[in-house]
Amino acid sequence: MPPSRISRRDFVKTAVAIGGASALSACLGREDPDLPTGSAGARPARQHAWNDALATDDAGNDIPPRHHLVRLFDYRGDRPTDADRETVETALRSLERAYPRSHETDDGHGVGLLSTVGYGPSYFERFDDPGVALPEPEPLAPFENPTPDDADVIVHLASDYGSVLLATEQALDGERDTVNGVEVAATLSDVLVDADLADEGRTRRTGFIGAGLPADNQGVTGIPDSEPVSEDAPLYMGFESGFKGSQASEDRVTIEGGPFAGGTTQHLSQIHLNLQQWYEQDSREHRESTMFCPAHADGDRIEGTGENLGADNQVAGCADDVTTDATESGKVGHAQKTARARVDGQPRILRRDFDSTDDERATVHFLSLQSAIAEFVATRQAMNGTTAADSAAVGQRSNNGILQYITVERRGNYLVPPRNKRALPAAP
Repeated sequence: MPPSRISRRDFVKTAVAIGGASALSACLGREDPDLPTGSAGARPARQHAWNDALATDDAGNDIPPRHHLVRLFDYRGDRPTDADRETVETALRSLERAYPRSHETDDGHGVGLLSTVGYGPSYFERFDDPGVALPEPEPLAPFENPTPDDADVIVHLASDYGSVLLATEQALDGERDTVNGVEVAATLSDVLVDADLADEGRTRRTGFIGAGLPADNQGVTGIPDSEPVSEDAPLYMGFESGFKGSQASEDRVTIEGGPFAGGTTQHLSQIHLNLQQWYEQDSREHRESTMFCPAHADGDRIEGTGENLGADNQVAGCADDVTTDATESGKVGHAQKTARARVDGQPRILRRDFDSTDDERATVHFLSLQSAIAEFVATRQAMNGTTAADSAAVGQRSNNGILQYITVERRGNYLVPPRNKRALPAAP
């Protein structure tokens, strides 16, 4: 691949990771997206309704925005005031007027700016009767010990353009008066401060997803020096993951009743990857078996990153074979195990995860949406493969999907209200 293309993608990713005015200026020099303005009134009632703004591939899979930014905040005051709510809503609407959700480009379709604002258990604790069943994050496997993220507020921003995220962030921090020619009428910094997280956790988390980006950014701890991540891979582990058939629909993850009907819950895990053995010792057959299922590897069903599978990873047929595969094949698949958590054949969670080089480590920020955190917990517990671990060849982590290659460092749970309650919601 020509070095100029590699350097451009790597440059934009690096600019987003660094942040600030100088990074934005440099990023604009490389991207120059020339976006139209947006319309705050054109946004859907559900904050998490992003899919209609995304392009799709030939199989109908949604193509996620390439660049992501998460910010974690605490509320400055005690009880939210109407004035503070107006400030937050005005700040968010300013940015929605500045950028479109999506737009047509010369070469297809681009995501302008998508966002959600969510609230953690610590935010709702300030109310006598919060009326929200939002559990604190906790370990979900015997080998885990993640640090809880106890932020009041989480803001998730996504775009196909790193410059959009950087300009948006500066506006929210009160460092820009205009964005894309639109006046910024208020800033979040008047109401929110960076969260005071345990163990000095990052309050600013960045990342990327899409072919070429992981390959361009594999020179970090956790990836072998041989640069094994292929140019076609959308994620560090080398395979497709956003199959439409393995994703819950936006309707499925929407809260149906109660004071926050139309909203959803959000989980965010920070996961470190150690792919030395994955790429340097494990065979291609082993990687296919433990990412999908042994039957896929035995049948030579996966080409390249797995794009040939279409809109479904096709593991439903081997979901019931976990125990048998553990005994006969000596390994079980990640997707194979999680498919067992499906209800009436439908996945419980909608993943919007992305890779990262935060702290110069290969990282996954696993962000998922679900109607209740219990849906994520059920899916994560299925991933543990506890019954498979009874086999002599399959351990609690070894040969048990991708468990031995990941370490969950931090976890946080949040409520993402419907759009009309997104600005410092009151207790019901």
